[in-house]
Amino acid sequence: MIIDPLKGSHNSINILVILSTLLILIIDKRPPVSYVAHKRLADTYLVSMNWQRARTDENKNERKEAIYQAAFTLFKNNGYDKVSFNAIAVEAGFTKSNMYRYFSSKDEIFLNVFATLFEQWVGDFSQQLRTLKQEVSAKAFADTWVNSMLSQPNLLDLMPILFTSLERNSSFEQLLEFKRLAMKLLYGLTLDITKIYPDIEGEKAFKLLNLSYAATTNSWTATTQSDALKKLYQLEEFQALKPDFEKDLTSSIEIIIKGLKASNQPNG
Repeated sequence: MIIDPLKGSHNSINILVILSTLLILIIDKRPPVSYVAHKRLADTYLVSMNWQRARTDENKNERKEAIYQAAFTLFKNNGYDKVSFNAIAVEAGFTKSNMYRYFSSKDEIFLNVFATLFEQWVGDFSQQLRTLKQEVSAKAFADTWVNSMLSQPNLLDLMPILFTSLERNSSFEQLLEFKRLAMKLLYGLTLDITKIYPDIEGEKAFKLLNLSYAATTNSWTATTQSDALKKLYQLEEFQALKPDFEKDLTSSIEIIIKGLKASNQPNG
């Protein structure tokens, strides 16, 4: 029997190669190239998805803005009651079914439009109030109110609709959500008012806002006149009745402030 002296050494070498390979695999925990490639692909996909989502959100906001603009135009020109959900869709360039992806009714559209404008006015008015000194004259406060309203003509155009039509037709849930938002915004203004007039706080500050708001709505509504009414006011005998938004509203707010302050005085 002839023994191959190299046979044993070949087996030893093979065992060493296998052990070395296993040791490398145990120590080197790096994932296979294919896994890394797949992970990079997945990361790229996620980035792409986030970008697409951002674009989708941006497009959604743009579409809502188009609906807002269309609704505002129709509400201003035709009045709330004569505008339909379908008419807003047509004006905005949408199908009725597409509109339902964003809003459920014209009431919801109006409240969203109004809330946006109202929030803008509150922010602007609050900034202006903070420039007034404590116990500033009622005339100065009224002028500040009037100027802030005149800077928001779109809000002025929709204010009469809120009182005359919307609050009569909207659902409880829709009004609840809107009123809560309004209360939150108005509360901030009551704090600004109390800094100016320390004796007008809490409920009285809210009353100042509510009465001034109602006076604004009435005064602005009076500026919308038919041709016959415009002709009537040209007659000298009716000059005293001719509406003047700035003058009338300023006087009304002055009276409101003086009345609230007088109510704090002891009788007698």
